[in-house]
Amino acid sequence: MEPKYLFTLILLGTIIVITYATKKYATSTVEFYVGGRSFGWLMNGSAIAGDYLSAATFLGLAGLTFALGYDGIFYTFCFSVGLTILALFIAGPLRKFGKFTVPDFLAERFHSPSARLFAVVVVLAISGFYAAPQILGGAQILQLFFGTSYEAGVIMIVVVMIFYVGVGGMKGTTINQAVEIWIRFGAFLILFAGAIYAGLHYGKILELVQNWTGAVPGSGAYAKGGADIVANGAKWSYVGGGMFKSLTECLSMVIGLSLGTLGLPHILLRFYTNPNAKEARYSALFAIVIASVFFTLALYLGTVGRYLFLEGAKAGTLTPVDFKAFVTGGMNMVIPTVADIIGGKWLLGIVVAGAFAAVFSNLSGLFIACSGALGHDLYTNFINKTATEKQRVVAGKVSVVIIGVIYGILGLLVEKAAIGHLVGLAFNVAASTFAPIFLMGVWWRGMTEKGAIWGMVMGLASSLYMIFFVTSLPVWMQWRIPGLVTVPLAFLTVYIVSKIDGQVPADVNQFMRQIHSSDVKA
Repeated sequence: MEPKYLFTLILLGTIIVITYATKKYATSTVEFYVGGRSFGWLMNGSAIAGDYLSAATFLGLAGLTFALGYDGIFYTFCFSVGLTILALFIAGPLRKFGKFTVPDFLAERFHSPSARLFAVVVVLAISGFYAAPQILGGAQILQLFFGTSYEAGVIMIVVVMIFYVGVGGMKGTTINQAVEIWIRFGAFLILFAGAIYAGLHYGKILELVQNWTGAVPGSGAYAKGGADIVANGAKWSYVGGGMFKSLTECLSMVIGLSLGTLGLPHILLRFYTNPNAKEARYSALFAIVIASVFFTLALYLGTVGRYLFLEGAKAGTLTPVDFKAFVTGGMNMVIPTVADIIGGKWLLGIVVAGAFAAVFSNLSGLFIACSGALGHDLYTNFINKTATEKQRVVAGKVSVVIIGVIYGILGLLVEKAAIGHLVGLAFNVAASTFAPIFLMGVWWRGMTEKGAIWGMVMGLASSLYMIFFVTSLPVWMQWRIPGLVTVPLAFLTVYIVSKIDGQVPADVNQFMRQIHSSDVKA
């Protein structure tokens, strides 16, 4: 049996065993949605990292560095900043609040069914942007390395995820995520060691890239270089990067990506699963450590991929399969291709299993977040307010199936997209909607229901407009990530509308004591 099949089957077998072993813990709402609030910092920190370090990290960040050069570092920098802000300002208070879903926060902070309803819309919007590239990454791996069609790959991934989350609930999802992050981490470390063993140290790589593109190492000037590469009967104009047209575009990305972490529903939800606020903060800090090492390795391996592609294309030594993976897989298939070149089938098998672990881990968190939005926030709070405990759990599991169908359709629509860029858009929507709500809702007493709702409306509407109708904007504002406009606009809307409205909840001081006082038991 080929290693790629062997390691993938081992991964799937592990998921099945863990899921079946934990299905007995998915029979109540507190177990299904938040795992009984029983996870310590080590387990939950690993699961947070598993949620956060998705296919966009395992595949996308290295791919962006491969294609964009030094500009790819902005993604890793911003993601690290976001986790740090989350750990410092949100993790502890959110755990002390201690409910089930992200919309719960708005509904109870402002005693507002309307705020809950619109928060559900935002959860689905953010999660849709985030889920589509995860499915894209998994389906492309199946297509390039297993010979399936893209459509068949999408269906397989969705079916696995419906089983994964629907049967195991949050308990099974958390344990699977914790196991899967270490599978990915191990794959990256082995690939890193293989690259060093092959003599691909950073200085040698940069010297080759400089000579090929004419760029100066450290300048980020890769947009000025480029070459037409002809190899294995194919021609590809390889331009070595240049993501930003101006300083404002760079600043826009930093704002959108850095604050986006604060609004990701599947990450926020994880802090409900800790037993107390202290464990929640430690979980976030542990996730930062894992993520920082991961990001460093991703940058290095993306640069290794650039070296191998340029050198192999120049010398004509790339195999047709590897050349095709670099060109048609583009930014998404750099890591598996590097593994194939450096370590052959066995290393490729390990990396492919790691990539699937990334896809499954992140998607499971998104499935849980969205099933809570549909099953708990919509069904329990609007459709059937007198639902029994069993009916609530069934609603959550049915929601998993509904979300699976929606995600599958989204996956089919983004076949030609870049994983890293799609996730960047998800971060921008999160930064422009939930980030202002949680930062201001946790730290500012003067925030009102209307301020929160109109802030989310403005943030979501402006983000979607600047993403989908970017060509209608002035050229200097056609940014990849429009956070420079959408994020301040959302914050200002919350503040101005709240000031004009003035209807601050009467129990706001009690709420603030609950989430901030050290003597309040979580």
